[in-house]
Amino acid sequence: MVAISQVREQIATIKNLGSGLVAVFVGGTSGIGLSTAREFTRHATAPHIYLVGRNEAQASEIITELKTINEFATVDFIKSDVSLLKNVDLACQEITKKESKVNLLVLSAGIMTTQGRTETSEGLDRKLSLHYYSRMRFIDNLLPSLTRAASSGHLARVVSVFSPGHEGKLIENDLDLKHNYSLSNAAAQASTMTSLYMTRLSATHPSISLVHSLPGGVNTNLMRDFNPLVRCLTSGLLTLMTPLGSSVGLLSVKESGERHAFAATSPLFAPRVEGGLTVGADGEKGSGAYRVNYDGSIVEAKLALLKGYLGSGVGDKVWEHTREVFRKATGGL
Repeated sequence: MVAISQVREQIATIKNLGSGLVAVFVGGTSGIGLSTAREFTRHATAPHIYLVGRNEAQASEIITELKTINEFATVDFIKSDVSLLKNVDLACQEITKKESKVNLLVLSAGIMTTQGRTETSEGLDRKLSLHYYSRMRFIDNLLPSLTRAASSGHLARVVSVFSPGHEGKLIENDLDLKHNYSLSNAAAQASTMTSLYMTRLSATHPSISLVHSLPGGVNTNLMRDFNPLVRCLTSGLLTLMTPLGSSVGLLSVKESGERHAFAATSPLFAPRVEGGLTVGADGEKGSGAYRVNYDGSIVEAKLALLKGYLGSGVGDKVWEHTREVFRKATGGL
């Protein structure tokens, strides 16, 4: 566990990473994404912040807040429903028209729901799209910009806030769960494919850190689609338990933001190159992807499962499936 005092000491040094860092927060207008954006903006030197979300009115207030936190920050909002991959492409095009490099990509857009499979106009389940497909599409689209940041010796990192350690057995003949959908299957499928896809990306982009981060229990608006009674009861329970803190895996929204700003910038999760190959958190050559717990420790759970999938070619199958979904949804690569 990384103590919160160490976390705060580290994020106070973000200012030393250079002026004008470009950071993109997808889901950055609420919850963990917003809290992380606050902490990054607070400590960075003249950063350029992009917030991607749906609530334009809320974003206007956030822009004012962030510029109050750091008067030298530039903050832009991109309105987008990122459950659609075509919208992801448009958002990325807007960023890359303005920026030659991106230093940080934080992905936290998501939803908790009791509804079953709910298809988008692109034929994907909305939950799976938000938690997996659209996030990987953001990474793919911004890889050239991240690579340029890395080649100039600056921060180049991706943080996807989801559920490492909760991977599970894949339904290999139905990766998008058109025929075997359940909430538990969707959660396990998205988590497992995230870890496999990010590991595959790290092998071909060793200068970029890819972090799959577990947030722990944080009282956010992620349960907005629950019925009011369940939402109220769950929120109340989290509020009562939050004072117990990280000892039971519960964090305040502020501490979660601090810890994700830490995951986004700490040298602990920088690319490690030995003998020309990246060495990841598990010490395996060829792996530059990190699975990080809510307390800053490395996630060890389900490592054998992931190694088995990578060694047996299932990781390649997930890669090809994801690329095919991209092609069908967007008409391109």
